[in-house]
Amino acid sequence: MTNRPAGLEAMKRAAALRALDLVEDGMVLGLGTGSTARWLVEELGARLRAGALTGVSGVATSRATESRARALGIPVRELPEGGLDLAIDGMDELTPDLQVVKGLGGALTREKIVAAAARRFVLIGDDSKRVTRLGEKAPLPVEVVAFGARRTAHLLAELGCEPRLRLAGGEAYATDNGNVIYDLHFAAPFDPHAVARQLDATPGVVEHGLFLDMAERAFLAGEHGVAEVGA
Repeated sequence: MTNRPAGLEAMKRAAALRALDLVEDGMVLGLGTGSTARWLVEELGARLRAGALTGVSGVATSRATESRARALGIPVRELPEGGLDLAIDGMDELTPDLQVVKGLGGALTREKIVAAAARRFVLIGDDSKRVTRLGEKAPLPVEVVAFGARRTAHLLAELGCEPRLRLAGGEAYATDNGNVIYDLHFAAPFDPHAVARQLDATPGVVEHGLFLDMAERAFLAGEHGVAEVGA
């Protein structure tokens, strides 16, 4: 155990630093979105400016991440056909076997594209993200095409959940892709793999926040240090 952070932001930074140690010169890196991934971008920029890392470029999972990365001097590029060396991102829920819910930050589609393109996918966060089962603490975000969204929501409800349209400023929240998000609230435990298959087959669904069997490991920071899960 290392790094004994006193506050939540210090914990997030500590987890990001542990993951950043996996980054090597010349890598093409997937840059996540969210409050913990923001620390990754900040610290990556600092290492590049200091010359501690060279030749690293990033593929951003959101416009916000891209804007911050460019401001910090991180070379940002399109997702290459050959994929990525490594993707690092946060999570909203994490089970002991590295099953994950993501998407409360609204970037789930680009995050999944990047994670799937990476040879290695690593998660970062704080201890509050630990759960015994998915859906325990957070809803399941689903990105939906705006056209026919109410019909799609009706189909989503047949999964045994309550779909709630995500709002921002009193209006439907719009993703970077121009779609809307329904957050699915399950009152009872569900089978993540079965739900993922049903969502994949639902017309109007662009992507969902179930990241199953994708992550190699996770770094979780708590009051007593950073724990590594899954390695």
